[in-house]
Amino acid sequence: MYRRANWSELGAWKLSLNGRVGVFGGTFNPIHVGHLQVAEEAIGQFGLAQVLFVPTGTPPHKSVADGVSGELRYEMVRRAVEGRPGFAVSRVELNGPAYTVDTLAIMNEEYAQGIAYIVGADIFLKVEQWKDSDRLINSCPFIIAPREGISEEDFSGTPFAQAELYFLRMREIKVSSREIRERYCKGESVQGYVPPPVDEFIRKRGLYGVVQGGRVG
Repeated sequence: MYRRANWSELGAWKLSLNGRVGVFGGTFNPIHVGHLQVAEEAIGQFGLAQVLFVPTGTPPHKSVADGVSGELRYEMVRRAVEGRPGFAVSRVELNGPAYTVDTLAIMNEEYAQGIAYIVGADIFLKVEQWKDSDRLINSCPFIIAPREGISEEDFSGTPFAQAELYFLRMREIKVSSREIRERYCKGESVQGYVPPPVDEFIRKRGLYGVVQGGRVG
């Protein structure tokens, strides 16, 4: 069931997702303030009970840039969400290659109140390339985060007609994990891009080409 966002319907939509758990998957290499903003907006706009971040251990179709392990990325996410009400992190995808369709099946069993999957518009446009995409699309509602150059009309055809889609009303996130990795490698400031506990961890562990134990900021 395709749903196009507009302000007059937002209140009714909030009721339909109210109390669900938002599942936010990704490599989070590293997690940054944009990820946290998306999660906060998803809770605020759609009344989610919480957002569960699910870092992927070994993505099925690509390698992880800079070879940062799932355990290290999990720890970065844990530090980023620590002390933030409504945020939690899961280890469900850390043991080997994981497919979203399988993760959502597990989450549907675990959370009786229902789930909604949070995903960037650029990524979800390629959903037909995912494992069992037809089953995936029908497994839960999807909350779509905006990306530059992508409009809601891009989701009006196949295979999205059968999906239940909700579009976040927020500014596009300009920062990317790739840009942040490049900043670390070049020795440029990441202040305002990465939560301080995550920045401290990256520098302590010498990730992304930074000098181990180097200056924070």
